[in-house]
Amino acid sequence: MSNLATVAAATSLVLPPQLVELVGSIAAVCTTASLIPQLVRVWQRKSAHDISLGMFTTFSIGILLWMIYGFLLASRPMEVANAVTLIFSLTILVLKLRYDRR
Repeated sequence: MSNLATVAAATSLVLPPQLVELVGSIAAVCTTASLIPQLVRVWQRKSAHDISLGMFTTFSIGILLWMIYGFLLASRPMEVANAVTLIFSLTILVLKLRYDRR
């Protein structure tokens, strides 16, 4: 059994599965919602000059991999949150590329 599986099994024994899912869901909402202010700012200003292309590209790749990992684990909160986060992140990237061409 991998270390992650061992930790997950031990956690599941200590905490009810519903509580573990609730914690994951709350974390997912917080991290996903954290991109909304940046997205709104870029949209309103029609500028993404201060956004790092490298950072958001790397971040988007990481989110894609987290989403795949969520599908492999069949973790609904991880799947949904990372899908929405990826949409937000890619939207910011597209706006950056669009606005930086001006």
